[in-house]
Amino acid sequence: MPTAAPPPPPPTEVQAVVVYPPRLAPLGGEAAFSAVQVGQQVLKVTPRLDDALESVPGVSLFRRASSLGANPTTQGLSLRAIAPSGAGRALVTLDGVPQNDPFGGWVIWTALPPEGLEGATVVRGAGAGPYGAGALTGTVALQERGASGGLAALDASAGDEATYRLAAAGGAPGLLVVGQVESSGGYDPVRGPSRGAADQPLTLDAESGSFRVQHDFDGIQVAARVAGYGERRGAGLAGARSIASGGQGSLTFGRTPSEGVGGWRVQLWIQDSDLQNSSVAVAAHRTATTPANDEYSTPAQGYGLNAALQGMARGVSWELGLDGRLYHGFDYERFRYIGGSFTRGRQAGGEAGVGGAYFEAAYDHGPWIVTGGVRLDEWFQRDAVRREWDLFTGQTTLDQPSPDSSGTVPTGRFGIRYELSRGLYVRAAAYAGFRPPTLNELYRPFRVGNDVTEANAALKPEKLQGVEAGFGGDRWFHWSGTVFYNWLKDPVTNVTLGVGPGVFPIGGFIPAGGTLRQRRNAGEIDAYGFEGEASGDVGETLSWRAAVAATHARVDGGTAAPQLTGLRPAQTPELTVTSALDWRPLEPLDLTAEARYEGGRWDDDLNTRKLHPGTELNIRAAWRLAPHSDVYVAVDNVVNANLDTQTAGDGTMSYAEPRMIRVGFSYRR
Repeated sequence: MPTAAPPPPPPTEVQAVVVYPPRLAPLGGEAAFSAVQVGQQVLKVTPRLDDALESVPGVSLFRRASSLGANPTTQGLSLRAIAPSGAGRALVTLDGVPQNDPFGGWVIWTALPPEGLEGATVVRGAGAGPYGAGALTGTVALQERGASGGLAALDASAGDEATYRLAAAGGAPGLLVVGQVESSGGYDPVRGPSRGAADQPLTLDAESGSFRVQHDFDGIQVAARVAGYGERRGAGLAGARSIASGGQGSLTFGRTPSEGVGGWRVQLWIQDSDLQNSSVAVAAHRTATTPANDEYSTPAQGYGLNAALQGMARGVSWELGLDGRLYHGFDYERFRYIGGSFTRGRQAGGEAGVGGAYFEAAYDHGPWIVTGGVRLDEWFQRDAVRREWDLFTGQTTLDQPSPDSSGTVPTGRFGIRYELSRGLYVRAAAYAGFRPPTLNELYRPFRVGNDVTEANAALKPEKLQGVEAGFGGDRWFHWSGTVFYNWLKDPVTNVTLGVGPGVFPIGGFIPAGGTLRQRRNAGEIDAYGFEGEASGDVGETLSWRAAVAATHARVDGGTAAPQLTGLRPAQTPELTVTSALDWRPLEPLDLTAEARYEGGRWDDDLNTRKLHPGTELNIRAAWRLAPHSDVYVAVDNVVNANLDTQTAGDGTMSYAEPRMIRVGFSYRR
């Protein structure tokens, strides 16, 4: 009887190859600071990165509105509610490359689809050391997704207000391509009886794309990344709109060890952006609008480099590095609308830069982590231009150059952490940081409705010093808490100079219901508070997380702005609470609910325009079709709450997005 043929060998298991950008490993001292990870689970359930980051207590844009409806100039990110700013007081990086706009410091969030990201690390507290200038209240370090074969992420959705979105990421080992397109017919920011013929929806059309190519040359990794974006927004008023576009390129060289600390990295980057922003004056009872300013171009470029060398000696890991940034940009606009046409032209802008070197070290042994770093930076502002002319005759009506300025700023950060027992620790940290004013704050005046804000070429850098103490554990569930005290000197603040109607030496004519402000270094801000977060699992089907941030911040205007002494900084909530539940009642069914409560804010420096507390509840139900894909229904702002975002001089309130429903398909691996 013939013997049976032996069975075929089992198929060879092919392991997927994932190629990550050249990154140096953290030194190990980050655990001594207030750092929070935002992972794929959070990034997956929201199409907007700014919304995902707001799951971390204390993280917020300048205004409550998300990037679905917010003007680009209000999309600066700040941490700890010390004093939010349109330019942002936090540094946002993507694998080391700054993402803050070269002219205004804000972040174009539509250029950063979550599908292209691996995660984010939010470090609260001034980020001296490797982060440098701009990391005044903290840093958001984004990590781009690794490149592997085929499709890595896809999201396609449609929803209320003619809202559509398609985003995808994929490629091959050594190549990552990310793209996104979205469109929205927009929601009405002014609702109810206050709404008039002047009011229109906040529409959005945006697209972005990037690709990264990478290769290993005998142990030296080389990665090149190119990205571009464009977005067009309706500003909520007839005749007002914004158009933002730009691109970015980076080239990174690095030798990183297979594990542990060590190696080196050199990175070069370039940014280019342009903003068109038109504003209007609003008639009484919001019956009509009249053109006020036409900012038809704001070309800006940013150039930078950073380099770092890592090593270890006698149990101490260390990093030595340097970085530099140069920004160049101008604002071109038409203004003074008389007799059916603009009568004046304006050019305003200049050049600014900052560069520094740092050394940081960390000792991680047994229950102790001790870390510290120092920096020295040189900043400058130069070649300022502010020229205005008559559009009909070409005659110059104002030629106001500003003197160059520069300075040197030493900063540093130090931290210590001690593990009391397995899963229980205490820590403490102290830090100092600074943020030079942006070209936008220095040179560009702007108008929102009837409110006018003037620039100030004499602004100095903001400086922050702070201390904090924390505790936490990870035994039955993960939890942590931090108390902090921060002192912000020379904060760049929009200071009220007068109300209309009237003619002012700075700003000219201000109509009735309007307010004139100017950016100024307004004394000091003292802030102290508490932030905490907790997360865990109940069995195998229920996950939860909760977070709270409470900040008491007050202004001491000193001689610069005595009228602000004792007031709360504009756009600063005293309390923020977030929570989320993820329940899997059936194997293929995933139910998610997220809630965010925010206490009251003041919309202005004089604390006269109140923004009331509000709560937003979002839910999402997903049905798994396969291990990596599902279909979903999401409802944002389930109870259709009116969440205040802005109060006009005449008392008219603007609101964030109402209840909106989305249905879609998602794929992640």
